[in-house]
Amino acid sequence: MAHGGVRRPQSFDGVAALYDRARPRYPAALVDDLVGATGIGRGSRVLEIGCGTGQLTVPLARRGVDLTAVEMGGNLAAVARRNLAPFPTAQVVVSAFEDWPLPDEPFDLVVSATAFHWFDPAVRVEKSAAALRPGGVLAIVETHWGMGQEPDDFWLASQVCFERWDPHHDPDFRPPRIKEVATTKPELEQSRHFTGTELRRYPADRDHTAGSYCSLLGTWSNILGLEESARAGLLGCLHDLIERRFGGTIVRHDLIDLWLAHRL
Repeated sequence: MAHGGVRRPQSFDGVAALYDRARPRYPAALVDDLVGATGIGRGSRVLEIGCGTGQLTVPLARRGVDLTAVEMGGNLAAVARRNLAPFPTAQVVVSAFEDWPLPDEPFDLVVSATAFHWFDPAVRVEKSAAALRPGGVLAIVETHWGMGQEPDDFWLASQVCFERWDPHHDPDFRPPRIKEVATTKPELEQSRHFTGTELRRYPADRDHTAGSYCSLLGTWSNILGLEESARAGLLGCLHDLIERRFGGTIVRHDLIDLWLAHRL
């Protein structure tokens, strides 16, 4: 949803508890495919960059991998550590990935879930490659929120709220349809370090109450970028809209992409 204020990755750290509660976990099929395609298992070395509060980290840690998660937000990292407490082979390091010194021993898998776009384009692919052993895999998970064939009734009705409360509202914006989402990844396909780039897609229909949907939006960087009064007004307007016109629940159609590329 291309509305809201300035997008800053640092904004997530201020709402770490809400982020942990409101952000959906990744489909089990995606986790199974990631594990199966990369061959990781107990003792495999895994590096996750931008782990948030552990939405993907915890399912990977359950597989017994030797996991290092790098997260720049101290509050997010603290929640991730609590979530990973049952898994002694998982650790969280507070650092920007770009600044973090790579260990001498390479990793079998480098993964980034709904975070890779925040890293410096001049660094992220090169440093991921440097972190991997030959034959290791870079996995990038991307979340596309609110997809569909055409804008649905809720999306159309919600534009009144954005028009009133969002100074960056674009009346001509329409959410992309699934067939319009890119099926190529030039920065991987053109990299001298990787080969065999593969895309797997996971449509996810998610039920939301007014509360859960507004909580989710309250973790989006563009919504967090709004002035406090505008953010409260927008979320209140959307909450009221869902309660009054949609019986208190809506369904959002998200799309999660898994990109896999093998280190040469």
